[in-house]
Amino acid sequence: MKTTVIIPNYNGIKYLRNCLMSLREDSADTPIIVVDNGSSDGSEKVYSGFDGVTQIRNTENLGFSAAVNQGILAAKTEYVILLNNDIEVKTGFIHALETALDKDPRVFSAQAQMRSLHEPERLDGAGDYYCALGWPLAAAKGRNISCRANRGKWIFSSCAGAAIYRREQLISFGLFDELHFAYFEDVDVGYRARILGYRNRYVPEAVVLHAGSAFSGSRHNAFKVNLSSANSIYLIAKNMPFLQILLNLPFLVLGYLVKILYFTRKGLGGVYLRGLCKGFAKAFSKRGRERKVRFSFKNLGNYCKIQLELWGNLFRLLER
Repeated sequence: MKTTVIIPNYNGIKYLRNCLMSLREDSADTPIIVVDNGSSDGSEKVYSGFDGVTQIRNTENLGFSAAVNQGILAAKTEYVILLNNDIEVKTGFIHALETALDKDPRVFSAQAQMRSLHEPERLDGAGDYYCALGWPLAAAKGRNISCRANRGKWIFSSCAGAAIYRREQLISFGLFDELHFAYFEDVDVGYRARILGYRNRYVPEAVVLHAGSAFSGSRHNAFKVNLSSANSIYLIAKNMPFLQILLNLPFLVLGYLVKILYFTRKGLGGVYLRGLCKGFAKAFSKRGRERKVRFSFKNLGNYCKIQLELWGNLFRLLER
């Protein structure tokens, strides 16, 4: 087999059975690894009953990054697909993602077309972009599916909720950064790949249905806002050289001011600000400094391409 599917699970009993059944309908023999992050809802009764499913059980919730890293290291295949437990895949999902990587050795990852489980005519994601404001953007999220959404394209990074990666490159890049715990860890690993000259692809032929917010519970809540704001700071500090941070500083200041105002109106301004402080602490911690991507002149051209993309993606805000 060429690919292993890795499903991080935390109290996902509501969705997990349908997720596994849809995978088996797509491929009867693709290896599946479920990494359970200390679930207390009886999830093990679901995945224990499926043939060909390898189990890794943690006694506590170690976060998304740590869980998928365990699965990646346990896999023996050339590719790995990361899949949220609240997703159902459509027939042809695995083959379409494999084909995207088979065609081009410079493609590091490829993301599926994510549709809303409850409103299948609406997109839940068609690739991730990153802009100079310091904002990751989920392309076409919430929009009705159109012919435009059914065209493949280059993206900044793949949403790890339904994406395929080259396992060897993932390991050589240092895997997913466990300091993220959850949120933006997929943007980070895609960013690192871009610095090294790899690319990421959106593959509309690979279709999944995504419930969304199955773990955190809603679009905006204290847990998600605090962790996302912290990781947004860490993402910049880790991947941008100092001069690039200075170049983008006016945009970044504007971006964070807008976010502060937005979350203040939602009653989460204090949570967001505390998250920013945590992000700076994370970036300047010993572990954070060790994970800093060191600038190399051999990657200067890639940095320039990324910077142009950060500016260009500002115009994508007008599409939302």
